[in-house]
Amino acid sequence: MKTILHPTYFPSISHYVVFAKAEAIVFEMEDNFQKQTYRNRTYIYGANGKLMLNVPVRHSKKDKNQKYKDIRIANETAWQRLHWKSLESAYRTSPFFEYYEDELRSLFEKRYEFLMDVNLESFQLINDCLQLAVKTSKTDAYLRNIVQMKDHRKLVDVKKEPDFGFETYTQVFEDKHGYIPNLSILDLLFNEGTNALSYLEQQTIL
Repeated sequence: MKTILHPTYFPSISHYVVFAKAEAIVFEMEDNFQKQTYRNRTYIYGANGKLMLNVPVRHSKKDKNQKYKDIRIANETAWQRLHWKSLESAYRTSPFFEYYEDELRSLFEKRYEFLMDVNLESFQLINDCLQLAVKTSKTDAYLRNIVQMKDHRKLVDVKKEPDFGFETYTQVFEDKHGYIPNLSILDLLFNEGTNALSYLEQQTIL
């Protein structure tokens, strides 16, 4: 059975638990953009605890209901440089940062106009790092009620996020601030490396 969900910026571990187990992924392309979701943010573990990396976007003053796929990035802010510096600062001492940094750095050096392009490319880069092959397709119309597919679009919501009860793994600053669950897939990748995919396959989302 196919699974439908939103493309997000370096998706959360919960997204990747779904990716790792899905027969095929359908990306939701036809919904409206909503603020304060994983669409343009991800969370990592910094030296001071949970740190949000936010992709700045342009909001239309005329059209409040902008399509997610039409959202443009506000590139006048040096968000890519800031995000990469934050990742280096947070994970330079992690076991696998150096192993993956060259592969991931390209996203932070290339200019993007649309948020959707960044999100789809971040997904592809992570799949390459994980050596995860999953078939993907895109919606061509918005359907409120999904049949014949698993609907995991709610995973895009930050505020209503449940406790998924995933197993813990070792995090860089865990001794300072404790374990932080369901961060960006980057946190798992830099800490667990080649074991990350087997970790994802062992977790469950109902």
